[in-house]
Amino acid sequence: MTDTSWITLISLAVTFLFMLGVPVLLIIAYWVIGCSFVMGLTLDNLGSEFLNVFNKGFALLAMPLFILTGDLINKSGIARRLSDFAYACLGWLRGGLAMAAIGACGLFAAISGSNSATTATIGSMLHPEMVKGGYDERFSAATSAAGGTVGIIIPPSIIFIVYGFLMNLPISDLFVAGIIPGALMVIAMQFICWIICRANGWGYLIPLQLNRVLKTALGAWLGFFAIGLVLWGIYTGKFSPTEAAGVTVGFCIIVGLICYPLNKLMKKYSGQSIADKNYSEMLVVEGFKLTEIPSIVVRSAQITGILAPLIAVSVVMQQIMSLLGAQQVIGDFVTGMGGYYAVLFTSMAIVFIAGMVLESLPVTIILAPILAPIAASVGVDPVHFAVIFLVGASIGFITPPYGLNLYVASGVTGVSYFRLLRYIVPYLAVLLAVWLLVSLTPQLALALLPNR
Repeated sequence: MTDTSWITLISLAVTFLFMLGVPVLLIIAYWVIGCSFVMGLTLDNLGSEFLNVFNKGFALLAMPLFILTGDLINKSGIARRLSDFAYACLGWLRGGLAMAAIGACGLFAAISGSNSATTATIGSMLHPEMVKGGYDERFSAATSAAGGTVGIIIPPSIIFIVYGFLMNLPISDLFVAGIIPGALMVIAMQFICWIICRANGWGYLIPLQLNRVLKTALGAWLGFFAIGLVLWGIYTGKFSPTEAAGVTVGFCIIVGLICYPLNKLMKKYSGQSIADKNYSEMLVVEGFKLTEIPSIVVRSAQITGILAPLIAVSVVMQQIMSLLGAQQVIGDFVTGMGGYYAVLFTSMAIVFIAGMVLESLPVTIILAPILAPIAASVGVDPVHFAVIFLVGASIGFITPPYGLNLYVASGVTGVSYFRLLRYIVPYLAVLLAVWLLVSLTPQLALALLPNR
């Protein structure tokens, strides 16, 4: 058999394994190892790339720190406060709780930077409340999955960190560029959510009361402070993204450790814990014990332990594909489409199709180095293209057959994957419309960048 035949056979074999549910990390690793043997390459390159990713990537240190931040704000109760504030603002509308879930996803994303963490946290908190409120459980699960897509667009964003590292772009610029597109995604999903809920009569209405809004805002002040701390530090240049991640982790740990004994004291002297009282009346959150920190860190490390090796093995995959000429073929195909819009829309189509079967990380690592230079050659601003690329990658989180957020939402809500697909379609359609708008309007990504 020729090398081409062997590589084709290996590709078919790993595709079959992917269909059986084998993790993406192992799929790519098997393909890389198999192709390395066929092409006569040593496996030393794989080991050295694992080392290089961590030695060269100071910016990548922000990734595990923001993952840890997400776990800390969830454990401390800050995420619940943000959800309460969103519901106080939107509960007077039909479907207000579902719209609040999407808004809470946006607020949580502004601290955590992870789509799956956003979906899991908000879904586990608000899905039971939505079902009690008369919402269809399939719609509730689909709403949590769709809301989580903004987790990698609204800064801070783990995938923006990876993209900036790969393409040598300022990560702080990428963060700022994601603010308006992320907000548009939230507003668009809330609008379609309102239409669906109004048509079906879902949700109980609560009056819009300024007093309730102010109290829940006061109760969520720690969350707003954490969001403001990240955005202020990055936007003003006081912190690098990595430093901002470290500062936010420190802030969340201090808050959690201080608030826990306050909660215990309140329970001891008043008979009620913070968790038993109305959140809007509290200025502190539940917090956590010092002994709980190791378990929180271990959980975050487990997620990092999946993502970091995936970056390394995907870089090697990109190198092998380059040797095989795949990058040249894709590059020639996209370049042959013509001018600015033809290249832009072809690139978007490739990202969308790739996102249907792969997670955003391998999509970014494999395709960004191919498509970004081509887009730049026809005049697309690199930061604008980064936002276009990653908004498309985020839509892949709710696009079958892969759709990572769909699996996460299914896991935390108990609604089967296939049952929630019906209600994901409207969200998918409106996000595609936002994606098109962002791609055709560069200022939506660049307006907040003074040097653009």
